[in-house]
Amino acid sequence: MKAAELLVRCLENEGVGYIFGIPGEENLELMDALRDSSIRFVTTRHEQGAAFMADVHGRLTGRAGVCLSTLGPGATNLITAVADANMDHAPLVAIAGQAGTHRLHKESHQVLDLELIFQHITKYSSRLLTPNIIPEVIRKAFMQAQLEKAGASFIEFPENVASMEVDALPLPVRHPTTPEPAAASVLRAAELISNAHSPMILAGNGVIRARAWRELETFAERLNIPVANTFMAKGVVPFHHPLALGTVGLQAKDYINCGFDHADVIVCVGYDLVEYHPHLWHHTRDRTIVHVDSSPAEIDASYCVEVSVVGDLKHGLTRLAEAARPHQGHRMRPLREALIEEMNQHRDDRSVPLKPQKIIWDLRTALGLEDIVICDVGAHKLWMARMFRCEYPNTCIISNGFASMGIAVPGAVAAKLAFPERAVVAVTGDAGFMMNSQEIETALRLKVPFVILIWNDNGYGLIEWKQLQTYGRCSNVRFTNPDFVKYAESFGARGYRVEKAEDLLPILQQALADNTVSIIDCPVDYSENLKLTAKLGEMVCPI
Repeated sequence: MKAAELLVRCLENEGVGYIFGIPGEENLELMDALRDSSIRFVTTRHEQGAAFMADVHGRLTGRAGVCLSTLGPGATNLITAVADANMDHAPLVAIAGQAGTHRLHKESHQVLDLELIFQHITKYSSRLLTPNIIPEVIRKAFMQAQLEKAGASFIEFPENVASMEVDALPLPVRHPTTPEPAAASVLRAAELISNAHSPMILAGNGVIRARAWRELETFAERLNIPVANTFMAKGVVPFHHPLALGTVGLQAKDYINCGFDHADVIVCVGYDLVEYHPHLWHHTRDRTIVHVDSSPAEIDASYCVEVSVVGDLKHGLTRLAEAARPHQGHRMRPLREALIEEMNQHRDDRSVPLKPQKIIWDLRTALGLEDIVICDVGAHKLWMARMFRCEYPNTCIISNGFASMGIAVPGAVAAKLAFPERAVVAVTGDAGFMMNSQEIETALRLKVPFVILIWNDNGYGLIEWKQLQTYGRCSNVRFTNPDFVKYAESFGARGYRVEKAEDLLPILQQALADNTVSIIDCPVDYSENLKLTAKLGEMVCPI
């Protein structure tokens, strides 16, 4: 068989169901081999969109999403989303065509050293110089991408190698087991937790990757310890649970930081420093930190760990729950009550442009608890992280490690392909929407229905927020938008414009029932940003 056919067989062997990408001259052999494969190729309109689809597919399923490009500019267009997946620990394998090996040693049309370029933004980067190494490289790429901590792998596939004959078979897929945490570490951590005066849990995205949210909830319940989560760990403890404190990460003296300031022992479970830097919640560097994760802690001056419980996260939490003494009560209930009061504050507000709190209230009302929201990056992300209530993990996807704009629309395509039975909403600002709006055509061609909710403020709202905080004035953050309703209709999608606050909920409900791609243009009042900042800055902790 040809090397390209072997590579496809290896991908099938890894359980790949979709490849997102764009055909090119240097991946002709691979595209032809895919015609006879069970793998569905999703032709996208931009390589960045393809890689974001693979990124979100990996986040939601735990299995590496796969994206494909040609050489040169096709491959460099993958970079932003590949870096996003790698820094956010989402499993992804990127494959790029390459010129023939006979011209890689010299200056040549569209040739870049892709293996070297991607080496800096992946866990594993390799070049297929001979066809017989394909089974090993594919197996290693997927193993590295899916190992905890997950991330991205890259494979460069020269066009002349793809057409070579080879006699080989895929390697058996073996999933390594995570070791049990050391008993001595468990006992020491249990002692610290038992003797704590006011312990607190910070749950990170590693809990979702390990599928350990039930063990976390049991651990928190049994020991009666409140739980705050990072942006990327929303839903690891259901928000209705009385121990749930909500989401950290607004970088202000908010309710959650009031909790950190009063905690003496902070139990960090599946927490990645890239999610929310510890100097923002542990500036005093005097609290006792217990690190519970599948891998050792990153070194940081504000994250000096007293004891690490490293190993299988489910088992680590179970062992700790059995070994530690429960606490009789916790002092952070007022923080939760204040957060709920804030969430409810503007649910009946009728002002236009709409307040962020009102938009989120209506979105939560319109969606089922297991439906999926893909949140783009911008001012709306901070509001969604704080106020969108999640009862299940992986129901609000937020990129917060690399935090790249443009993920929402392509991410929604991937989410709907992975979970066709659930409603999917892409929540995005007007700026982020326009960065990858071309993938609306991809969704319509695939008959993949979802809703795009645009928070429209005609500017880079988050940067304006920061500028006003820092300088009291703005600089070059305003722009104009197309008519989003007509823009939607030009693709063959549905378009809606919110002109009255009371219309948002029925428009959302109609859009979710449309069974196509529907775009909602919703004006937002980001003056609430500064009001929130002022409120948080003046807050006196209620505990």
